[in-house]
This record gives sequence, C-alpha cells and structure tokens, in this order.
Amino acid sequence: LIKVVESERRSQHTTGATKSHPTRSLSNWNKTRIQIKPTSKINKMGKFYDSLHAAYIASLATKLDARDSYEGAVTEHLRMSGVYWSIAAISIIRTEDQVDDLMGLTKAISPETEGEVSVSRPAIIDWVFSCYDENVGGFGGNIGHDAHLLYTLSAIQILAMANKLDDPRLDKAKIGQYIASLQQSDGSFAGDMWGEIDTRFSYCALSALSILGLLKRRCNDGTSKAEDELIDIDGAAAYVASCRNFDGGFGCVPGAESHAGQIFCCVGALSIAGALDLLDSDLLCWWLCERQCDSGGLNGRPEKQADVCYSWWILSALKILGRVSWISRDKLADFIVKCQDDDDGGIADRPGDMADVFHTFFGIAGLSLLGFLSPNKLEISCSDSTNASAISNQYRTIDPVYALPSDIVERFSLKSQVITS
Repeated sequence: LIKVVESERRSQHTTGATKSHPTRSLSNWNKTRIQIKPTSKINKMGKFYDSLHAAYIASLATKLDARDSYEGAVTEHLRMSGVYWSIAAISIIRTEDQVDDLMGLTKAISPETEGEVSVSRPAIIDWVFSCYDENVGGFGGNIGHDAHLLYTLSAIQILAMANKLDDPRLDKAKIGQYIASLQQSDGSFAGDMWGEIDTRFSYCALSALSILGLLKRRCNDGTSKAEDELIDIDGAAAYVASCRNFDGGFGCVPGAESHAGQIFCCVGALSIAGALDLLDSDLLCWWLCERQCDSGGLNGRPEKQADVCYSWWILSALKILGRVSWISRDKLADFIVKCQDDDDGGIADRPGDMADVFHTFFGIAGLSLLGFLSPNKLEISCSDSTNASAISNQYRTIDPVYALPSDIVERFSLKSQVITS
C-alpha cells in the first residue's frame, strides 16, 4: 500500500495535479521564495525517437490482428479511426512514398508468416472501401459495422492522405447526401441514424464535406439555397455558437461543460464555416492557456491531470486563433518528450504509462504545431544517426484545422479561416 501511495504521489507531481505542502511560517516561506532562481532557456530538450516511433506504428496492424490480441478485440469498433491516427502520425515524419511502403496504404503488404500461416495484407484503401455501406452512404468503424459520421470523416481523411479522392469507388454524391441527412432543424448534426447530437459531429460533417469539395454556401441573399447546397452552413455555425459557455469554452450540446476536445471541434467547425467571428477569442484562449499544468502538459478541464492528447486539442485551437504564444511552448514540448517510450516507441498519455497510437499521433502532431520537430530543438534519434538531419528535413507539418499534413490540405485547396497573430 505504501508503494502505491508513493507511486501516486510521484504521478501527481509529474502530471501537474495539485499537491500539498507542509505548513511553513511566513518568514520561512519568504526565504524560500527568495532562493528561487529563473530557469535558463533550454535549447535542446531531449530526444525524439524517430525510428522507434516509425517501427511502433508500422507494427500495430500485425499486433492488433493477432487472434489472441486483447487490444485488437476491444478496439474493433473504432478501427477506422485507429488506422487514421496511424497514417496521420507516420505521415508527419515520413514522405508519401515511405508511408506507402511502410504501411501498405495503396498497395498490398508482402506476405508475412504468422505461425505456420502466410498472411498477405490488402492495401489499406481497399480495407477502407470494404467498410463502406453503399445502402446508407457512410463508412463504419470496421467491416460490417454501422455507418457513422466519425468513421466517415476518418475514412475520407485516409483517402485524402492516399491521394485517392478520385477513386471510382468513392461515391461523393451518396456520401454527401448521407451527411446532409444527419443535419437537424436547429443546425446540429446527429452522429448516425440513432440520433445522438454532439458538436463533434458538426466538425465531422463540415470537414468531410469540405475535403470532398461539397461544402457550398447559400446564395448572396442569405436565404435562397444554392443549387448544389447540401447543408445549411450558417445554421450549423449558429448551433455551434449556441454551445458556447460563460467561460468562453464549448461543450457537446448547449449548457454542457466546457471541454478542450469539444473546443477543438467547435473552433475547427467555425473555421471551416468561415465564422470565427462568433467566438470570444480572448476569453476562450484565456481558458485554454489556463489548462497548462506545472508539469508543462495540458489538461482538458480544470482540476484534471495533464494528458498528451490535449497537446493537439488545445494547441490546434490556439493555432487557429493565433495565440500559441500564450502558453509555454518549451515546457509543453518537454512534457510530450517525457511521455515517449524509449524502448519500444510510441507516446503515452503521461510519463511512465503505456504508449498507444491515439496519443502517439497527438503527441507528434503537438510537437509539429510547436515547431519542435527539428534538430535545432530536439535530438532526432534514428537507427542510422548519420541520416538524422536528412530525415528531419523531410518532416511534414500538420494543418491545425483538418488534422492532415499541410501539403495534403494545399493539394486539395481546402479552405478554412485562421487568425494570424
């Protein structure tokens, strides 16, 4: 029990949770304060385990597909999003051709031997299309699963990274109609046919339609529908704005608690809709920057522990609104670096925990948004150290709105509204 308590105390100290101090007299407290010295600026904050992360991501499919994989079983329903996180993560640190070779994005992976069985893996895009429900017009989280907006966006993002938005199997019109059918009279979106409403789905709808080139706004008079308009963009933006709270943040529905994950979705949705004027940017960004803990990491709500995933949810919103400078970039980057697994690769939610692909993607994306994926900021650790500089020079940046490599966003001329500081 003592060991558990001591471990918990260390965890709280590491992750920035509130900790108690012994009672001190005022004179002793003042002496302690006088002894504090300003921290010198850190030029290099540690290693970024490039090769380990690439190997970790590339090995996930084999591990999750194993018949005795517990992780594979419990994540079966969200495999589409898992594939998106994997491809997006490795796409930041590898070129398109390298991603295809490592992951089998557009071509089948060479046969592997699993026990006595030779297994050939189909191309990822072929698997993506096998998750498409042609009767409904959306993608499910796995083969045979119901269509849902979350997985429809993930599928479209994967196809965009594979440069396969022109694949004849992609019925854009049918998908557009499916997404439009989920918009409600108040401008909100249901996630699927069962009717759950959430601001996450507003972002998914706007992002997916934009990537497909199907996001058309009403005519100049503001009331008449454009001939090819699928959804009410202004209504969608108004619904998102109705979810704004007194603290400037956003929840999943009107009146729900502000949460950093929902805030990204709402800010991203308004950015794509060209409606950032509906925000109180200063108040919102003040709430966001208050999420930085003493560990340097960010939490999603007040009184919560820091978590690597908020390096994306919060940073992306701050980036869109031009206020990344409101937090300590060095301390956040140091927190992310400490969450790496320096044995097997991958990034965990916080130091000492087990890595997973979700936090690996958002950790790498966070370092990208911070501008820290550079030998000038971190030591790039590769299997061949002589290639570290060359490898880091090919790193791609991440777009804060679409959560895709910036070159992909530019290729498809995806539009969004961003405030530059």
